[in-house]
Parts: sequence; C-alpha cells; structure tokens
Amino acid sequence: MQNKIEKFTLHPLEDPRFISTARATYEQNGTAKSWEIVKAHDSVAILIYHIQKDAFILVQQFRPAVYINNHDGLTVELCAGIVDKDLSLEQIAKEEIEEECGYNVPLDKIEKITSFYTSVGFAGSRQTLYYAEVDERMKVSEGGGVDAEQIEVIALPVKEAQAFIFDESIAKTPGLMFAFMWWEQRRKALLDG
Repeated sequence: MQNKIEKFTLHPLEDPRFISTARATYEQNGTAKSWEIVKAHDSVAILIYHIQKDAFILVQQFRPAVYINNHDGLTVELCAGIVDKDLSLEQIAKEEIEEECGYNVPLDKIEKITSFYTSVGFAGSRQTLYYAEVDERMKVSEGGGVDAEQIEVIALPVKEAQAFIFDESIAKTPGLMFAFMWWEQRRKALLDG
C-alpha cells in the first residue's frame, strides 16, 4: 500500500462523532480514585478464510494513533467495524465484509466465535468476533471501504499465519492474533475429530 502522510498535527477534540473522553471518579474499598476514560462504540471483527486461496482475507489501513507512536501508521487487521447502526451484530459484520473486502456472505454463514473487551485500561469497548468462509463466487467488488476509507485487502496464506503473529515489525491487533490461534485450535480439533 502506498502511504504518504504529510502535515500530521494533533488538535483538541471538538464535537466528537465516535468517542468521548471523561474523568471517572469513584471509591474503591474506601479509597478515592480517578481515571481518564474514553467512551467508544462496541465493534465487530471477522476472521475471513478464503477457501480457494487457503488464505485469510485481512485489511491494511492507516491508523493515526499508531502513527504517533513511532510507526508508519499502517496496520494489518481483521475486517471490522463499529456498532453504530440499529442492526444485529451479524448484519453489521456482513456489511463490513462486503464494504471492506468485497465479498457477499450470507448471514447464516457468519459464525460467532466469542466476544471480549478491548483497550480495557482506558476504553473497555466490547468486540464480538466472527468467522466466515468465502470463495470467488461471493466476490462482488474489490472492497476498500466506503467514503474516504483507504483500505487495502490482503490475502495472507494460512501457512504464513504463525510467523505473522510473531513478526513485531507488523502493526497488528491482539484480536487478529487471537483469531489466528482460534483457527489453529479449530483446525486441529477437526483433524483429530
């Protein structure tokens, strides 16, 4: 992915659309405490396996928060999106798969893996993780996101996933690494079963 970042500056947050910040004050076991928090939307993420390619379909995109922490800002992630619509989580996952990766997956083919909390030190949003299999018959577009999103779709061969998890030069999320480990455990169970 070509990525040229220029004129990057930080500004105070005014009229936020997706997050709000606050200072929480409380007492814990009789001790007064305070903590800075970010209220953010919950999200869905989808581990997508391409049957014919024997590969995971991932997305690469620029993340400003990663950029300010001495990286080029490009991350490799699961297909994902925030829960900001009055739809079921599965419907949001289906939309994200099509928008970001270009595959039309039937709702009944999107399997829930589990849910967990992310960024618990300051945000504590809940992410629900799903699994879907795709093939070329399901491809309806090149993906890439909507509006001004600039998302590159990547096919990572399954045989490279283990090395990918431990490659510290690639910015990635814990959810992606967990999903790969879930996949490997599932695959072993299917082979043993």
